[in-house]
Amino acid sequence: MSMTTLAPLTATPDLSNTVVSRWHRRLSANPTAKRSHWRTKTVYFRAVATLVAGAPAAQLTWKSIVEAAAPNGSRSTFYEVAGAHARHALIEAFINDGRMDSIQLALYYRRPDAVAQLLDEAKVWSYWPYRERMVDAVTNTAPASTEALETEVTSALQKWGRANPQLAAALNHAPPACAVEDLMLIRSGNLAAVRAANHLTERLRRTA
Repeated sequence: MSMTTLAPLTATPDLSNTVVSRWHRRLSANPTAKRSHWRTKTVYFRAVATLVAGAPAAQLTWKSIVEAAAPNGSRSTFYEVAGAHARHALIEAFINDGRMDSIQLALYYRRPDAVAQLLDEAKVWSYWPYRERMVDAVTNTAPASTEALETEVTSALQKWGRANPQLAAALNHAPPACAVEDLMLIRSGNLAAVRAANHLTERLRRTA
């Protein structure tokens, strides 16, 4: 997909205050607490990442994920972090935000099953350290052109993809939702979620 270069920005977008950033910050604020929901989510994110690294994502089931999450895995905690009735689901954060871009992202990442939903969130969790380094780099530099900021996002995504090829390839190379949101913010609302996601999916495929 062709991405048209826009004029230089007068200010760097605040990538630290996106919907996904607020969701991540709120849930991970106290990760060591015994009853931390983020701690529970992380157990399942690690289980998913481990399973995908060893076999195609299409073979994942809630049972195999629960087994990989042992001794902390169970059917009840799985459906506490994934599925239609999951607590603090990322897609719910997009819906609750209510803005047009967020609703587009919610529609794009709407999945038919709990395993796929968990995979999307696991991608965000796995990609997050790469994103944090990218956000720090962008924040500590002078205002840059839209093209330069897009390059930063794409570079961080490709580094993650090279380090986690199986996870990156899951769900037809769907990019982490936070990367799509970042690209949309950089484009100041002038790029639809589908186009932003397709652009980053192509970059992941090329990386693979």
